[in-house]
Amino acid sequence: MLKKLPGDPVSGLVSTTPDTAVVFRPAIVQTPAIVTIVIFAARLVIGLVRSFWRHPIASAVAVTPSTIFSLYGWRLALVVVAVPIALVGPWAITYPKVVLPWIGYRLLAWWRLVWIYRRHWQPVMVVSGLGRHIKGRDYLPRLLRVTCTSWADVVTVKMLDGQAAKDWADRIEHLAHGFGAPSCRVSVERAGRLLLTFPRRDPLAEPLPAVPLPEAATVGPVEIGQTEDGKPWLLKLHGTHVLVAGATGAGKGSILWSAIRGLIPAIWTGLAEIWALDPKLMELSFGRAIFGNRYAADPADCADLLDEAVMVMQERAGRFAGVQRDHVPSVQDPFVLVVVDEIAFLTAYQSDRALRQRISAALATLTTQGRAVGVGVLAALQDPRKDVITIRNLFPDKIALRLDESEQVDMVLGDGARDRGALADHISPVPHQGAGVAYIRLESSPDPIRARAAYVSDEDIRDMAALFEEAM
Repeated sequence: MLKKLPGDPVSGLVSTTPDTAVVFRPAIVQTPAIVTIVIFAARLVIGLVRSFWRHPIASAVAVTPSTIFSLYGWRLALVVVAVPIALVGPWAITYPKVVLPWIGYRLLAWWRLVWIYRRHWQPVMVVSGLGRHIKGRDYLPRLLRVTCTSWADVVTVKMLDGQAAKDWADRIEHLAHGFGAPSCRVSVERAGRLLLTFPRRDPLAEPLPAVPLPEAATVGPVEIGQTEDGKPWLLKLHGTHVLVAGATGAGKGSILWSAIRGLIPAIWTGLAEIWALDPKLMELSFGRAIFGNRYAADPADCADLLDEAVMVMQERAGRFAGVQRDHVPSVQDPFVLVVVDEIAFLTAYQSDRALRQRISAALATLTTQGRAVGVGVLAALQDPRKDVITIRNLFPDKIALRLDESEQVDMVLGDGARDRGALADHISPVPHQGAGVAYIRLESSPDPIRARAAYVSDEDIRDMAALFEEAM
């Protein structure tokens, strides 16, 4: 039995074979030309208003000379173009940090929006699977805004209803290659909106010299390098524990010694102490004068030093109970930073089982109870697997230097860190290019931060140690 459907009437149609489907031609509704013209005109006006609103400088640069040329001729248009260039040019050369954010980066953002992102938006979205084609219609995420910094493009995107940030994080390589960038990072701006960061260049390509010694005594955060956006890398040591993971030659020593260097004035004034565990006898031995009698290399001595740190922690906890909840560094109760160069050698590769268990128990106690009483742990290792270090989740702040495998990134920084752009396995193995480059996962934020630690040379370490040798 045939049902009446929209389109041509079915009366008079006869099917001689019952199994043959009857095909109906759908009705065609012709839109009046005036309606089409009005729709396109409205879209044009809205697009122009949006462009002027979002890109006033770029719009003025493009429209003003053209308007003057059409009304008054090329001579006046040339003057209008030449005079601002003559005035702004020397100012831009003299004060680039003032001119570039207000004019240069805005013009660059408009050009990148038009020529790179809007031009390739539809094919990249469809091919990567972030767009949807349903019943002959394309549903694409909305490209809202492009802003430029000195080193990257930040693209604001409105996701499709029902999409999640993980859908985009799983396709960072598609996005990077689609828009011609070396990498892509995904972060959530707010519900339904994402920030895609596409680097244009690497601001951390060159090694950084050692940070000057602080003028004032402080227990942190201490400056140890530079982040990707040009700001100082401030490492929090007091009130947290830090785990540093990286392959051989990745630059773990740069982080350890930069942190120690930042505490030198506090050590000198008695507000901080460094307790060093150096089972490899290669890294921390350069600064024995800084550590005094709080230096251990033999595994048994390392265990004794850790037990002593636990005793200090427990004694303070007993005195602070019911009196204060936070530690304030003082000469009587200095901040104690336990630095372990290769923690896996003590917790996994130690042949003496009893000694291994004793060290693991002491480290677990310090990392679970030491923050409130001013005892912190800064530990470095090469292999971040769970069977190598079972307490890695007890470190609130984590740093991933160059790693050998992509799976190790999530082992160090937490699940999903690599999908959000922490490509620690892609850091260059060439020392000049990649040593000290790291991705940071802070307790307060799940988004990884890229930074580079300053290189503290042997001569810098000897100069630091000489300050304490002269006082001994």
